[in-house]
Amino acid sequence: MLERYEVETFLTLAEELHFGRTAERLRVTTGRVSHVVKKLERRIGAPLFARTSRVVRLTPIGRQLADDLTPLVAGMAEAVRRATEAGRGVTGRLRVAFLGEWTAPVLLRAVELFTRRHPECQVEVREVQLFNSRQSLEDGTVDILIAAYPFDGMACGPPLLSEARVLAVAANHRLAHAESVSLEVLADHPVVQYPAATSAEFKRDRTPEHTPAGHPVPRGPVGNTFSEMLTLVAMGRGVLPVGEQARHYYPRPDVAYVPIRDAPPIRRGLVWREDNTTARVRAFVRAASDAHQVDPAA
Repeated sequence: MLERYEVETFLTLAEELHFGRTAERLRVTTGRVSHVVKKLERRIGAPLFARTSRVVRLTPIGRQLADDLTPLVAGMAEAVRRATEAGRGVTGRLRVAFLGEWTAPVLLRAVELFTRRHPECQVEVREVQLFNSRQSLEDGTVDILIAAYPFDGMACGPPLLSEARVLAVAANHRLAHAESVSLEVLADHPVVQYPAATSAEFKRDRTPEHTPAGHPVPRGPVGNTFSEMLTLVAMGRGVLPVGEQARHYYPRPDVAYVPIRDAPPIRRGLVWREDNTTARVRAFVRAASDAHQVDPAA
């Protein structure tokens, strides 16, 4: 088994490729770094670094060792972090957000239950938009978000909301008074597009490039917020598949919502960064799930 200081010295030198900078980062002497590396090489039985007076580089064996050790060390650090979180309990601050007006009541019920269970943890609630929802999670502005699935690249909790899909069209559109439509009609009309920041998997689900029968779907203009996308629909620039709750939370005289009879439901739930699965986040997911079971029709 390697000692922790040996692993730390080796991986730091593998990153810096400079004895002086490595010693500075580890707050030891360059002689100490050299001694540890030589000792490690004797144990391995092969050189890990090729070094001259000017250049330090990893040997193939050194590169392989660095590639193997890096994820193991990261996993150990994550395990310690999670244990520390658990030991401290659910305290501190949790930043939660909602995307879409109809998700706010579900989120607030989760906040209420979470706060009763963990009064020492402060909860901040904010709203995000389509163009910054993913960025808010990635940069740490938000810890957990309730949004529509799929939300690829993130950890996802159990679905908390489900709704049928409808097609948003301009009030004077020829489809505005139809009893229902098929997904195949998307081939006949430009479809308003979600902003570039929205994930590819989400866009394939909401604004597909082809209908189920394989017909290409014309691309319409891009909107940065949901209200902006509906305005493009009202202007006759395109149509937009949305959830049926839009008719309740975004009623507009210039937009009609037509049921899509052959589309799967839209599901929504909590999403967060996998590497930010703290005790607070786990406790909030449990609270949201429990609150949903009490009021599943919400």
